[in-house]
Amino acid sequence: MSTEDFKLDATLRDDTGKGASRRLRREAGLVPAIVYGGRKNPVNISLSHNELSKHLENEAFYSHIITLNVAGKDEDVILKDLQRHPAKPQILHVDFLRVSKTKKFTTRVPLHFINEDTSTGVKVQGGTASHSMTELEISCLPGDLPEFIEVDLAEVEVGQIVHISDLQLPKGVESVALAHGTDHDLPVATIGKPRGSATEGEEGEASEESGEGGEA
Repeated sequence: MSTEDFKLDATLRDDTGKGASRRLRREAGLVPAIVYGGRKNPVNISLSHNELSKHLENEAFYSHIITLNVAGKDEDVILKDLQRHPAKPQILHVDFLRVSKTKKFTTRVPLHFINEDTSTGVKVQGGTASHSMTELEISCLPGDLPEFIEVDLAEVEVGQIVHISDLQLPKGVESVALAHGTDHDLPVATIGKPRGSATEGEEGEASEESGEGGEA
């Protein structure tokens, strides 16, 4: 878990709708956002675009508890959704979800693949690693939220598949998929055979053809 603290100052806003949001972004350099969840009503807010952009450069910000100061009152939230402009370096809208220190919540955290180039399947057997997912949906208390989850490929060989159940999750962290049963134990990564390599069946056929040619 990251020890870095993330704090954002927000201002309450009354104007809603596309026109009001465009004016915020264009004239004031602000980003329209919403805070929801918990026992409180959703609240429309605005944030500094520059301040938010700097935080978004840090990967930990996406999976970390954020202290959001709204009109002088602090709330613990996580970043739930982020909308960016398709062509410009501009943030269009942000959703924040309130979290309670005593209640579990669900979110997604990034996967960090380690020892990939030095793994048995890649370095020794010449295979190629591929990732089936880049983030994992988890459930935990806010205090147990990890910055990321490591996927160690050191001992993985060609043809082997790493599933969610193979991951070493931190204490207090559960996979949402596995909570629904073993049939949701999805693949995370695999190391495929080297390009141009033949299967055992093909190798056997090739050997037989070679033998027949020698007898002739």
